[in-house]
Amino acid sequence: MKRLIYLLLFIPFAQISFAQQLPIYSQYLYNKFLINPAIAGSDGFTSFSLTAREQWIGYSGAPRTYSLSWQTRLLKQSYRLKENIFNRTTYRPKTDGKIGFGGYIFSDINGHVHRTGFQASYSYHTWLQDYTQLSFGLALTGYHFVLNVNEMSFEDPGEPWLNNELRRGIFVPDADFGVFILNPRYNIGFSAQQLFGASAKIGDKGYRNFSMDRHYYLFGAYSFYSKVRVELEPSFLLKMSEQLRPQADIAFTYYYDRSYWAGITYRTGGALIANTGMRYKNSRVKMITMFFGYSFDFTINEIQRATYGTHELTIAVKFGDSAKRFRWLDRY
Repeated sequence: MKRLIYLLLFIPFAQISFAQQLPIYSQYLYNKFLINPAIAGSDGFTSFSLTAREQWIGYSGAPRTYSLSWQTRLLKQSYRLKENIFNRTTYRPKTDGKIGFGGYIFSDINGHVHRTGFQASYSYHTWLQDYTQLSFGLALTGYHFVLNVNEMSFEDPGEPWLNNELRRGIFVPDADFGVFILNPRYNIGFSAQQLFGASAKIGDKGYRNFSMDRHYYLFGAYSFYSKVRVELEPSFLLKMSEQLRPQADIAFTYYYDRSYWAGITYRTGGALIANTGMRYKNSRVKMITMFFGYSFDFTINEIQRATYGTHELTIAVKFGDSAKRFRWLDRY
């Protein structure tokens, strides 16, 4: 039975993807909160992001992931007195805030495995220097884990999988942790997900051998500015788990006027990813900015012959006038 769990969870995708116990994203650079809870509120905006990912279109049982996330930062509303050059007392708002909150809900379908869950995050932000911010984040997660045995074939009509807890579904609580450093020129972060390894289960006893691997993410980026509103940004993402070898994404992105971008990513294990996007700000509607991003994954192995590639779409809305809150912001 334990061997059967391993086969169901890993073998269909182990040769091509990164464990796939957790969703894979290609546009993590533009919504890092999905892989690191310390990101919540780090840019001072209140944000809503919708991500839809269809992996290996045309391939039966291919992963599909949908998520809706939200994050914000609590800003102080107090005021401090200040004397101006005319010796008149004025009130200057003090908007610095150190606490951030966020959360998201998601649906992840991977073959016969279906996970539906949520995350609630708390973050703390502090300044290391004038333009360098250090953030810590902790998240509580929970998801409903179920196996769709209706699409499986069993020779034995008394097969235990037809009546066990995983068929009916179990609720699994867990926790994530993250650290994030943000600077106008660079950013770097580390996070650990599924810290408990699904050792705690609420409700039915669940299957005694059921467990989830801890996953670790290390990412970073550096921006090179020019005098023509152009930025060039190399970046990387290193993903690790307790069972499979590390996988790395090496990316290069071109930005123009902080409003348009296009990039290319090489993913070890055999994938090329092209992404593009834009920022839209309506001059008639102040303090609201919209972002649109799209990526296409081309798998460099045999499975590409049976698919039409992987498509991922991200739509985000951000509220808040950054000039009145912080000296600089993360781009997206």
